[in-house]
Amino acid sequence: MDHHKWRFLRRVLERTKQDIKVYLDSVREVEERARSCYEGPIPLSSNEFVEMMVLDGCFVLELFRAVDEGFEKLSYPTNDPIFGRLGSMSSILGDIIMLENQLPLFILDRLLKLQLGCHFQKDVAELVATIFDALMHPTFLGQKAFEPPIDAGLHCLEILWRILLGRSKPDPLSQNSDVADKGRHQVIYCATELKDSGIKFKEGKADRFWDIKFENGVLWIPRLEIDDGTKSFFLNLITFEQCHFGFDNYITSYVFFMDNLINSPMDVAHLHSCGIIEHWLGSDSEVADLFNRLGHEVVLDIDNNYLSQLSADVNNYHNRRWNTWKATLKHRYFNNPWAIISVIAAVVLLLLTFTQTFFGVYAYYRPSS
Repeated sequence: MDHHKWRFLRRVLERTKQDIKVYLDSVREVEERARSCYEGPIPLSSNEFVEMMVLDGCFVLELFRAVDEGFEKLSYPTNDPIFGRLGSMSSILGDIIMLENQLPLFILDRLLKLQLGCHFQKDVAELVATIFDALMHPTFLGQKAFEPPIDAGLHCLEILWRILLGRSKPDPLSQNSDVADKGRHQVIYCATELKDSGIKFKEGKADRFWDIKFENGVLWIPRLEIDDGTKSFFLNLITFEQCHFGFDNYITSYVFFMDNLINSPMDVAHLHSCGIIEHWLGSDSEVADLFNRLGHEVVLDIDNNYLSQLSADVNNYHNRRWNTWKATLKHRYFNNPWAIISVIAAVVLLLLTFTQTFFGVYAYYRPSS
């Protein structure tokens, strides 16, 4: 990949007719600030660190501009080994959202302004947001018109996090007395157990994947499409929330909820049959394993997150015996037309028997005069 990074940098310098020293000097001015963005000391000399920032920064910006403006406009051929292959772009996007690969946003902003001056209409945060909007699956970003983040963030992963939540975040963290004061742990039952207690699952029509609702015994969960990149996607967002104080744990809460909902391949199969989960992995077992492994990465106050009250409501519904009996009766005796006919026939026969017995007893005690 270093070969392609240098190739992209040379293309930038040719296109802008600038010397690399301009970029190195500009980044060197904020070297200490950039180093402070990373945890622990960086074992690179000043020259090596500055060169890495310039090389990686220009590479990322070329990718973003190519998606936004078109790679032909940047003078790349249609058979370019990076831009000419959709698979390569998807793989690189996966690398860009990895927490350990983040570049400070102000470094990208400096490099972009050096290249374009005041001629570019978007700032770097808007450019990054536009790329995620173009390349990320609609399952995660939703179908609404794109809304760039209100303010810039630390790095590209934070921009993605802000886009995922949108400007209308989930409801504030639950402080309901049943949850917070009594301290009951809201670990939700798995999907098959909830189904057996009469809870129905339906595909939620909300625009955001995390927007889960529970109303009148129905759990509405927006559709989630799972592929080979889903684990990395969620894992990096969870790590971001866990590592940065002051950021709410919405993605972590969602993954924790889904991990508890999915314990086995049977849970995956049921959610799939309800239109909630679609996947391109090898089997339902792999999907269950994916969420169970993600759940191991979660550190969460389970009684104080945006799904706490919903989990409490679902559990309360599950624990009512009448709901379980009603669901069992419906499943056992009303799951097909012949069973319904048999039950009706049995009821009619019972009524006829009762009527015959009643009139027989009545005639015995009240003989005709």
